[in-house]
Amino acid sequence: MKAASVNFPDVLIIQNKYQFKPPLPFSPGSELAGVVKEVGAGVEGWRVGDKVIAFTTFGAFAEEVKTEASRLVRLPEGMTFETGAAFLLTYGTTDHALRDRGALAAGENLLVLGASGGVGLAAIQVGKALGARVIACASSEDKLSVCRSHGADATVNYASEDLRERVKALTEGRGVDVVYDPVGGPYSEPAFRSIAWRGRHLVVGFAAGEIPKLPLNLALLKGAAVVGVFWGDFARREGKRFADSVRQLTQWYGEGRLKPHVSQTLPLERAAEALKLMAARQVKGKLVLTVG
Repeated sequence: MKAASVNFPDVLIIQNKYQFKPPLPFSPGSELAGVVKEVGAGVEGWRVGDKVIAFTTFGAFAEEVKTEASRLVRLPEGMTFETGAAFLLTYGTTDHALRDRGALAAGENLLVLGASGGVGLAAIQVGKALGARVIACASSEDKLSVCRSHGADATVNYASEDLRERVKALTEGRGVDVVYDPVGGPYSEPAFRSIAWRGRHLVVGFAAGEIPKLPLNLALLKGAAVVGVFWGDFARREGKRFADSVRQLTQWYGEGRLKPHVSQTLPLERAAEALKLMAARQVKGKLVLTVG
C-alpha cells in the first residue's frame, strides 16, 4: 500500500533549493496537493496561487511544506485537491512501469498483484487504457469487487484460489505477458511461474514485507525479464520522459479513463489512525488526509 496522501488547500511553499526539515526524522507523507503560498528566489514558471501536486518523498503530513520546484506538477483542470493528492505517485509509478519498463501492448495479458491498493487500481486502469486484458489479484471478494468496478476483466482471490492454476485457466495455458508486482512476499514466485514466453515481471515494491528470491532459471526457460521499477529516481533522472508521462496521464484523466479511488478522507490530526488502517490492510485505493 502507498502511504496516505495529504491535501493542502492553501499552504504549499516552493523554495529554489530543497530546504524541508521535518519535525521528526523521516516524517511520513510522500505526496500532496495544494496552492502555492510563497515562491523562492530564482524559481521560474510558478506563481503564488498556482494549484499544484507535489511528490516530496517524505514530510507531506504537515500544514506547510517546502519543496523543490522540480517536484511539482500543475493540478489538472477540474481535479479536486483530494483527487490530486491521490494521483501522481500511484499513476506515475504505474505509467512508468507499464508503458516504459514493461512495454505493455494492446491485446496482452496483464496480471496485477495487490490490485485493490492505490497502485493496483491504477495498474488496472492504465492497463485498460493501453488495451490490455487485466487479471486482478486480491485477498478478498470485497477487494476484488472494487477491482471489477475499476475495469478488471478477470480476478483471482489468492486467499482461496491457487494463483497458478487460476491464471492457467484464464489464459488457456499460455500465461500472462506482464506481471505488475507491488506486493512481493509469497505471491511473486507463483506469478513469475505463470509468465508467458518473453514475459516481463515488474518489481514495483514489497507491500507484503518480504523480498522474494525468484528462481532465475525460469527467466532463462521462458525468455522472460525481471524489470525494476523505481519511479522516484526515474522522475529525477529523466525529466523529459517524466514530463511525457505526466502529459499522458493528464490526457487519460481528462478522457475519464483514470479515476483515482479515494476510499476515505480523515483530518490531519487523525494521521496515526490512517497509518494503522493501512498497516491492517483495511484501505482500498487511497486514504487522504485533509487540512483545514
